[in-house]
Amino acid sequence: MPSRVRLRARAALFPIFFAAVSAHATNGMNMEAWGARAGGMGGAAFAYDSGNSAVMNNPATLGLRPADKSEVGLGLTLLMPTVASSHPLAGRRDSDGNLYVMPTLSWIKRSGPWAYGAGLLAQGGMGTEYGSGSSLFAFGHASDDSVAPLSGDEIRSEVGVGRLMFPLAFHASDALTLAGQLDFVWATMDVRMDVDGRTLGQMMAQTPGVGSATGSLLGSLPPGVLNYGRFDFSDDKAFSGAAKGTGWAGKLGIHYKVSETLAVGATWHSKTAIDDLESKHATLKMDIAGAGTMAMNGKIKVVDFQWPETYGFGVAWQATPKLLLAGDVKRIRWTDAMKSFNLKFEADSGGDMTAGMEQNWRDQTGYAFGGEYLVTPNLVLRAGFNYGRNPVPDATLNPLFPATVTRHITLGFGWRMNKDETLAASLAVAPRVANTNPGDVTSTHRQATLRVNYNYPY
Repeated sequence: MPSRVRLRARAALFPIFFAAVSAHATNGMNMEAWGARAGGMGGAAFAYDSGNSAVMNNPATLGLRPADKSEVGLGLTLLMPTVASSHPLAGRRDSDGNLYVMPTLSWIKRSGPWAYGAGLLAQGGMGTEYGSGSSLFAFGHASDDSVAPLSGDEIRSEVGVGRLMFPLAFHASDALTLAGQLDFVWATMDVRMDVDGRTLGQMMAQTPGVGSATGSLLGSLPPGVLNYGRFDFSDDKAFSGAAKGTGWAGKLGIHYKVSETLAVGATWHSKTAIDDLESKHATLKMDIAGAGTMAMNGKIKVVDFQWPETYGFGVAWQATPKLLLAGDVKRIRWTDAMKSFNLKFEADSGGDMTAGMEQNWRDQTGYAFGGEYLVTPNLVLRAGFNYGRNPVPDATLNPLFPATVTRHITLGFGWRMNKDETLAASLAVAPRVANTNPGDVTSTHRQATLRVNYNYPY
């Protein structure tokens, strides 16, 4: 193939259409499970006592624990994704983001009919890191549709979301428990990425299916062919990002004991209300053929980045004194939270640019099934399965936002160390999935997740 034709074929990959966060979880950007007990049972946790992790599952189940007892919980989740992107003509690039550490700390007290406490949880810690100099990110189309080089600089994205949660559960009767919860939420984000000139031109033209770009900075660009634009804000630190925001969310839960062996539970998690994520140290670059690269320092806002509303229902059946079976179904409202992604850059020297990038995620239904078997009075074994359809359309898939795994197979155990202390662990394995966008970019993703929880009641 002649070199110019080859370059054009490579450039078909890049309108690097921006997607700022990288999802490494079964349920879009949500984890498939919270806590080692639920993690071993496929994520099912709405209708039985899942321990202190109920603050992320169903807070009503906190009312199921023994009366007049307190419990301290320590947890650690190791998220281990393997992500790569490739194109037949531009080669393959593996993401260096393959280990994310997420700790948890909680204290829950049951006093009479009431259960309350606090839980601190790193809900996110995910990202994609492709580094610099990859042929996969070398070329794009300029605004006149010619092939043009991109920056060649580092390409990465990372999002972190954490919660400090305050549950309150009321054991209304032997059968019924009700709960409400307030969550303080924080979010951080890093982005280093190029957008080629053709895509920026389409955004300036308000092209449906692509997005929009407006602002005085675009009107002040010198004449000439636009090769690319580049957004850059990053603190290069694990578990934090340059752009930060805080806000609130709420949860409601109910648990009902139908019989001595059968129980049901339901929960609703509100959409978050997080302030715009803001960084005062950002750079916007515009590369103009014949005029060189214009670099502008300023501040940037990620506008209205939110975690979605979720609601679900679960069943737990104590089939025998030793065997517990559980199943959950939940609905995640991605269409409301991930319809578009919006950045606003304000230059220190004056002028601004707002870029809105369509995401058009689909709502998602997730299914979780699992069971546990009491082998001895001190040892329980667990297994489960989790499924959730990928909510990311192929039309908006790109190397920064790869394929999302859809299935998890889970195993786990619980061990009573002594009269009081317990230790639980689980392993979830998500088989490889592959998705291809209209530019023939294929992103692959497989994953393993290890959870360990230590609990001390007193």
